[in-house]
Amino acid sequence: MQHHKESWLRRERAFAAFATGPLLDFWRQREECEFTGTGNLTLRYVRFTSPQHTRVILIVPGRIESYIKYPELAYDLFHCGYDVVIIDHRGQGRSERLLADSHRGHVVEFSDYVDDLETLYLKEIVSQHYQQRYVLAHSMGGAIVALFLARQPRAFHAAVLCAPMFGIVLPLPPFLAHRILDWAEKRPALRDGYALGTGRWRAHPFGINRLTHSRERYRRNLRFYADDPAIRVGGPTYHWVREGVQAGRNIMRQAANITTPLLLLQASEDDVVDNRSQDLFCQALAAAGHPCEGNAPRVIKGARHEILFESDAMRAEALNATVDFFARHLS
Repeated sequence: MQHHKESWLRRERAFAAFATGPLLDFWRQREECEFTGTGNLTLRYVRFTSPQHTRVILIVPGRIESYIKYPELAYDLFHCGYDVVIIDHRGQGRSERLLADSHRGHVVEFSDYVDDLETLYLKEIVSQHYQQRYVLAHSMGGAIVALFLARQPRAFHAAVLCAPMFGIVLPLPPFLAHRILDWAEKRPALRDGYALGTGRWRAHPFGINRLTHSRERYRRNLRFYADDPAIRVGGPTYHWVREGVQAGRNIMRQAANITTPLLLLQASEDDVVDNRSQDLFCQALAAAGHPCEGNAPRVIKGARHEILFESDAMRAEALNATVDFFARHLS
């Protein structure tokens, strides 16, 4: 495993050779599966398993993402000795959409995401009788997992939340944004339409991206969406934003119920989610008597929002922190 971890620091130098060689071979070993989520929606997920593994990591992606984007992370965790399961949330990836315009990021209730995760957890994680169960979540996935852990604090032996969406960076002052969201909520034609300043999916050049400093990983991820129109998701609806804001409030209210050992990774250059909300979350955990690892977010200096798709050094720092944290929590 140590040799594999050392490779994390030099992968970008020959990224194309890695992606078309070992990573592609690994991806071909996947099992693509489905289950029925809340409201009878068909939801899809992927898994990588080995008879030698007794541990599992459930990966919970962010908004618009698909498991199609996560083979590199799955490869690294699998080669550290874990089975890996990755969900595609309702309304995105290969899972069923909720609106006729499949590009609109939408959900009826944010708790539907949590219910879906619980269904998959019972189907795929509990039923396999793993000795250790872990969860790794990014952005919106972090909000979903936080609400799930408040509901089932003993579900996992440890959790890592990477740039979790406990607060959204809005383009307007909060009081004005909330007023607009409440106004749109009462008007169905607006409520389910694209939020201000957003629209259908389109490719943005690397130079203006706000997500990562890694040109190789950004371009690879862009190709997934460019090559497969079915997995594209654009901007969120007004209703999704309102549900997302409310989810952040609910997380703060329920933080005291979360007793799962937890590491929170924070990107110092994040302008997608609100880092102050992550700080407040860790303070709430500490006040309840079960602080997160280090009593505060573990800041990945220089990183943008997609820490797990960042340049080698920052990504390796986050990955090492993750697997080391999991290794310390065996029961």
